Amino acid sequence: MAGGPSPGGRSGGFRHVGDDVRYRGWRISVVEATFAAPDGTAFSRDIVRHPGAVAVVAVTDAGDVLLVRQYRGAVDRVLLEIPAGTRDVDGEPPEDTARRELLEEVGVHAGRLQVLGTMLNSPGFCDEETHLFLATGLEAGDHDREGVEEQHMEVVTVPLDDVDRLVASGELVDGQTIIGLLLARRALSAGPGSDHT
Repeated sequence: MAGGPSPGGRSGGFRHVGDDVRYRGWRISVVEATFAAPDGTAFSRDIVRHPGAVAVVAVTDAGDVLLVRQYRGAVDRVLLEIPAGTRDVDGEPPEDTARRELLEEVGVHAGRLQVLGTMLNSPGFCDEETHLFLATGLEAGDHDREGVEEQHMEVVTVPLDDVDRLVASGELVDGQTIIGLLLARRALSAGPGSDHT
């Protein structure tokens, strides 16, 4: 299978024509988006528009990861996750959002923040993009949790070496958490990176 850019550039020759908003909420909107295929065929898709998010793998000096147990209404269950949050402050750089969310949810400051990458959470129907970070050099601070779910959030300390077991057992099922933890483990095994903020 050939790699590299797709024919027709980033969009492969497809063209986004416009959005017809069907619903607008406090965080997301649902649109009927219209497109033109490379051969000119018009088609539409239901798409969830999202402002984007950040997710942070916070690793202590002892090599443990700070995770949170949080209720997620969309799936009606409590999930074990890395701290994360929506990019809901206009113009705020992802690094600043990551630092803010880490303090709000877990109550720690990051001495060092390293970019791990970005991911598309559910590109089949949603444009949400999550920026993943590795936080080290942690120092205690005061958390400032918002929302009902966060008020009942529990911080859990897990050895980074337990990631494979937790995924295999089904205790870790959140996609950005699994990807973030695997990328963090690789970054830490490679030694200090050059991409720090």
